[in-house]
Amino acid sequence: MFFTCSPACSDPSHNHRKTENISSAESSTGLASSRAASKASTTSRTQVAAKTVAQKTVRNSKGKLKVVDVHCHYLNPVVNQKTAHLNAAQYDPTVIFANDLTNETNVKQMRDRGPKLMGIDVRLQDMDRMGVDIQAVAPAPYQYFYFTEPAYGAELAREVNKGIAEVVAKHPDRFVGMGSVPLQNAELAVQELEYCVKKLGLRGVEINTNVNGLNLTDPSLGLEKFFAKANELGIVIFMHPLGYTQGDRLRNHYFNNVIGNPLETTVAVSHLIFDGVVARHPKIKFLAAHGGGFLAHYWARMDHAWRVRPDTRTVIKKKPSSYLEKFYFDTITFDPRLLKQLIDRYGADHVMLGTDYPYDMGEDDPRGLIAGVNRLSAADRKLIEGGNAMKLFKIK
Repeated sequence: MFFTCSPACSDPSHNHRKTENISSAESSTGLASSRAASKASTTSRTQVAAKTVAQKTVRNSKGKLKVVDVHCHYLNPVVNQKTAHLNAAQYDPTVIFANDLTNETNVKQMRDRGPKLMGIDVRLQDMDRMGVDIQAVAPAPYQYFYFTEPAYGAELAREVNKGIAEVVAKHPDRFVGMGSVPLQNAELAVQELEYCVKKLGLRGVEINTNVNGLNLTDPSLGLEKFFAKANELGIVIFMHPLGYTQGDRLRNHYFNNVIGNPLETTVAVSHLIFDGVVARHPKIKFLAAHGGGFLAHYWARMDHAWRVRPDTRTVIKKKPSSYLEKFYFDTITFDPRLLKQLIDRYGADHVMLGTDYPYDMGEDDPRGLIAGVNRLSAADRKLIEGGNAMKLFKIK
């Protein structure tokens, strides 16, 4: 995350003016290197990009099929100002395990992208440009607040959820919402889950991949009751990391996002599978961010371990990948070939368009990425662009 303080922060220790001197050459050099490394896929995507940007939203013959972005964020500006005194950055792995240049770059990005993250008008313009009808808006992970005292965390989650509900209410044709829950206390998490789904009409919740460094299945958290309630409601749980919590070796080169985020998802999903949460709660619609992390593409190793080692079979009765196949994944893979592997392995009915809007690590041309997948049928493309999301999020 780059949201280490508010846009109006005047703390001299943050050196905001210093970030203005970061050279554009460094940025363009990194971009050039990235493009060179993936020239083949980039070329194919560039060919469809211009058409995609100008393209109107795709609908079926009856005009009912929407293009839906299932991975995008909203930072509540009121909550952001209210919690400035908490200095949330001191608990944020993406700040703790980062070098000075990374933190400076992130602060600059907050200044540049804050209007997109906290506003609606620019967001709607960007949605139109990308050909997206509807966003399933989730909180910015910066606003998890698991580190706070439970009652205060529940209060903040309520404010975050009401803020998202207000965004949806103002533009019900363009947004559906996902909420937040205070996972540091299971009872309060259950209460807020019921409130945000039954009272506010949110379609699911976004959770971090750990709770203050503890695995989601750690017995001390007692989150089995939370998962049981989510299963009862049959809602979407969007799993979105906030860097890797043991990132001492990931400080340079923005590694705690580049490597840390997919690694965090890999660890969290593995625990949910091997500790039996997925098996016990089959009605939860788990959505794993960033193309499912590393696990979605290296699943065979855990299946092999399950076959040959008794210490991997202490809970689950079936091979691990059979539970992973129940997950849903966004398209944020940055290459049509990787996206094709995801679709081929888990089916077009388990992959959904995502952008990570408005972060710089997001996908600015999601439909172009999907269009670049070799031999993807029109029917499967429609499922990925919106059909699956309409069903999962109960969009009419």
